[in-house]
Amino acid sequence: MLRSQGGVAETVRQRYPGIGINLYETMPECVNALRAGTVDALLHNSYVWSYVLQKPSYSDLTVQPSAMITMDFRAGAPDTPAGQALIGRLNRGIAEISETRRQAITLDYTSRRLYRYDFSDYLHEYWLVVVLIVLAFAAAAVFFIRKQRVTHRAHEEKLRQLVDQDPLTGVLSMEGFRKKAEELIRNHLDIPYMLSYNNIRNFKYINDSLGREAGDDLLRFWVGKARQMMTDEEAMGRITADRFAILLRMEGEEKIQREIREVVHPVRDYFTDRGKEYRVRLFSGVYLLTPEDYREIDVDRMLDCARVAERKARESHKEGFEFYNPDQWKKGEQIADICNHLPTAARNGELRVWYQPQVNYETGEITGAEALCRWNHPKMGWISPAVFIPLLEEADLIYELDSFVWGQVCRDLQRWNSQGRHHSVSVNLSRNDLRNDRDIPGQFLDMIRAYGLTPDQLRIEITETAFTEDAALLIRTTARLRELGFQVEMDDFGSGYSSLHMLKEVPVDRIKLDLHFLSGTGDPEKGRIIVSHIIRMVHSLGMKMIAEGVETASQADFLRTHGCFEMQGFHFYKPMPVDEFETIDSHQD
Repeated sequence: MLRSQGGVAETVRQRYPGIGINLYETMPECVNALRAGTVDALLHNSYVWSYVLQKPSYSDLTVQPSAMITMDFRAGAPDTPAGQALIGRLNRGIAEISETRRQAITLDYTSRRLYRYDFSDYLHEYWLVVVLIVLAFAAAAVFFIRKQRVTHRAHEEKLRQLVDQDPLTGVLSMEGFRKKAEELIRNHLDIPYMLSYNNIRNFKYINDSLGREAGDDLLRFWVGKARQMMTDEEAMGRITADRFAILLRMEGEEKIQREIREVVHPVRDYFTDRGKEYRVRLFSGVYLLTPEDYREIDVDRMLDCARVAERKARESHKEGFEFYNPDQWKKGEQIADICNHLPTAARNGELRVWYQPQVNYETGEITGAEALCRWNHPKMGWISPAVFIPLLEEADLIYELDSFVWGQVCRDLQRWNSQGRHHSVSVNLSRNDLRNDRDIPGQFLDMIRAYGLTPDQLRIEITETAFTEDAALLIRTTARLRELGFQVEMDDFGSGYSSLHMLKEVPVDRIKLDLHFLSGTGDPEKGRIIVSHIIRMVHSLGMKMIAEGVETASQADFLRTHGCFEMQGFHFYKPMPVDEFETIDSHQD
């Protein structure tokens, strides 16, 4: 009960002994106690309940009528003639009112209309409306913020276009071209690029004599023709008034001639085709990107080089273009013809795996072979490995070539196994193949499992130059290969400078001795002494040895005398196609 009704509480206790009554200061405290289970019921008079139950948040409460006590409330006045007259008039007035009307008036002036909503009442009764209003405001706020962001981005994009785009021609500005060219080069390290710097001779004369509008139309025409030939991997920018830079894929002389036909000639004849006696003279300087340009991208330096070439063309008074680095052009043509053609060559059978037999000089028996790659190019004919292998290494494509060779060797070994011929073949592992993101040992293991081979059938040759690239990775790779049962060979031993250190650090099974000491320049006697000591040293280290590049009988006899019996070279066999190797191998039976 409310503490204000403490007197009533005492009367209730007297009439109902044993009842427990808790008194609270406010009605919310009473209701909270009921809902918390602290009390079993609330006890109030009917007028209080009529008042309280008008509160929306109490609508879940139910009144259980029970007349525990009845109390009359009377109005009094001073016991004087005036007071008695007043009471008399009130009683006569009340007596004239019906009972129903009397109760209604009592409720109206005691509880029915006395309740006033507070904030929580409105929130409880109209919560759905409040939620909808809040959501509406939130949605409006989100819409406003997004609109502001869109407007801000649009503003930024407009500013960026003003900075990065030329408003007259629609191509990139100088700043935009610099950024785009750097992005393209960085994202397309496999594409050979060239950068041209182009200039119209006496463009000021065109503006002065034919009008600025004619000059602007010429520039837009030039840009339109040039962009028709460009791909997404190329970019064009306006450097200054009539000077444009273009980053193009280098695709050989054919593309240059096509651009001359479809861009240069129409620009040259732009005014004459429109009935005006003026021939446009266009000069271009071309810079061909080098491998260093892909490692250290400096577009401004490339533009400077192209400008130098353009100035050379302009000063010669001959229309056309000049190369800043013509030697790089020839190399670039080779890169385009060889590197870009590699996937097609692998599919079309242009790449062939040849084998050079390895023999035991004492018995004459073929003990194995080294797998070598040959390329029969449709335009260039048979390309020397000395040409295409360095180009593929420089273009970081040697792994694709080596993977092709490994796969073909496994297929040949599988065929020979089915014929009852168990061979071991040495395959090359380039230093460029060794990278942390490639599991080379796992790749070899997957291959021999796929073709039903044994690990001893693949001998993995690693050149000593690989040690200088990443010694720790090389050591981990060779150790893992040997754990899996593969034999690891150190190729070209004696041709570099780190051989002895490699012998100490890198776990290998066989040394492949380069006979440079016997066939090269210098004192031949010193060469023989060095080779003899190398053979003894390798044997002392518990390793096997094979000599490569054996070209004469005297070299073979010298090697055998000093304990090296396995040999490879032109004195025995040259590299040969697989069918010739199979024929020689069958004759040994």
